[in-house]
Amino acid sequence: MTRRQSRLASLLSGVLVAVSMPPWGFWPGAFAGAALLFSLRTDRWQDQWVLGMLFGISWFGPTTAWMYFLTAPGYVAAVLFFAVLHAFAAAVPTRSRFGRVGAHSLVEMARLVMPFGGIPLATLGIGQAGGPLLPIARLGGVPLLTLTVFGFGAMIAELVATRRHPTGLRRTSMWMSATLVVLFTTALVAPSGTDLAPVSIAAVQGGGQQGTSALDVPSIDVTNAHLIASQLIQAGEVDMVLWPENAIDVNRQRFANSSVAGLVRAEASRLGVPFVVGVTEDAEFVYDVETGNFVNAQYVVMPDGDVVDRYVKVIKVPFGEYIPFRSLLESLGAPTGLIPKDAISGTGPAVVDVDGVGTFGVVISWEVFFGSRGRDAVTSGGEIIINPTNGASYTWTIVQSQQVASSKLRAVETGRWVIQVAPTGFSATVDPSGNVLERSDISEQIVLYSAPMRRSGTTVYTRIGDAPFAIAALLLVIIPMMLTRRSLSPDHRSQSKPSSPS
Repeated sequence: MTRRQSRLASLLSGVLVAVSMPPWGFWPGAFAGAALLFSLRTDRWQDQWVLGMLFGISWFGPTTAWMYFLTAPGYVAAVLFFAVLHAFAAAVPTRSRFGRVGAHSLVEMARLVMPFGGIPLATLGIGQAGGPLLPIARLGGVPLLTLTVFGFGAMIAELVATRRHPTGLRRTSMWMSATLVVLFTTALVAPSGTDLAPVSIAAVQGGGQQGTSALDVPSIDVTNAHLIASQLIQAGEVDMVLWPENAIDVNRQRFANSSVAGLVRAEASRLGVPFVVGVTEDAEFVYDVETGNFVNAQYVVMPDGDVVDRYVKVIKVPFGEYIPFRSLLESLGAPTGLIPKDAISGTGPAVVDVDGVGTFGVVISWEVFFGSRGRDAVTSGGEIIINPTNGASYTWTIVQSQQVASSKLRAVETGRWVIQVAPTGFSATVDPSGNVLERSDISEQIVLYSAPMRRSGTTVYTRIGDAPFAIAALLLVIIPMMLTRRSLSPDHRSQSKPSSPS
């Protein structure tokens, strides 16, 4: 294959991975893309670097295109950053396909935690949320799904390479079959939690136009839309009402003392049930520290008017809720004024207690892309996970559909029901097997009624986390390199030579 052909094939491999992601959702594309990538090999590390770069660009270019409408420079920078990571993975000095599996998997696992606390956009796991491998997430979350997809891609490449060699073909086929049997058998018998009791929840989507920001729509209009939708609920129908992220915005006062809180109290009193509502609030009125910044929180308002609990979002969106290196970027003339204030992270456990209803794990918006937040919610006592979010700023449905896929992943990983609610869509109900039982349309005003089960217990993934799979990926890189070096060492070569006759 010529250099030009290899580069075109590398671009195609990234496109195949991209189409496995929502909203396209052709999950086999990830396996085909990985197989094509691992079938490409050149002798120069510089050429391998370019192949990895092209693979990353054609993967992340389409799957993060929603960022372009928020910040075109940021979109280009993000795509290039992700692509460079895979370029270095491709250039790792190993001739083993499984060494390359380890390198690319490590890159994907690194994105779960860095930079800026992690940027897990368009991960391989998201692409498999609609496929038959989803139950494997119960064992190892996105890291194990990543290793599985890249690993099977390498095996497919090996099958193609050995198609004229019966011995190699049989050996590779046996490995693939054995791996599938072990993974699925283990996933089927692995613990997934225990049902406790059902809870009736009304998730309120106020509706409205997509592609709008807080600068375009007054916050009180958003609140009123959710109040109007909530009036569709009748007393006695539900145990709890859930509003999305940013449904309420209060300035220069505590939420509990605001007029908006009074409106929520009136609805909670009318229905006789708690309301769990998303509030953007000045940080100084949450932490009693003059900061000039804000927090993104979920509050529990009881029917008697008491505000009894609160969760403050821990993982903030870089360049969305805060500006990293703000002073430096300001000095360079960057438009930091688009985000005039930085969010302050919370420090508490990822749960809220709703008296008389249950303990709810909370992952606000961006946090649902992180398996670690779902694990924290469950280990902190969460019986159902709620994902209040706000996708109103995003044009098209790429990020919104990927968020639903992430909710499916978190449900399977934790063995919990996940209720996602957004002001303009998508809102959804996901069961612990990852089935989406109900989903709203974009922009509609609707109340989604669901009866999820409160659950207890843990899965394998909630117990062990990501570390074992990162170690496995690292070993896949290191061991082939060590074996190659050993086979090429002078001492090993001299020992392998037959002795000369005397």
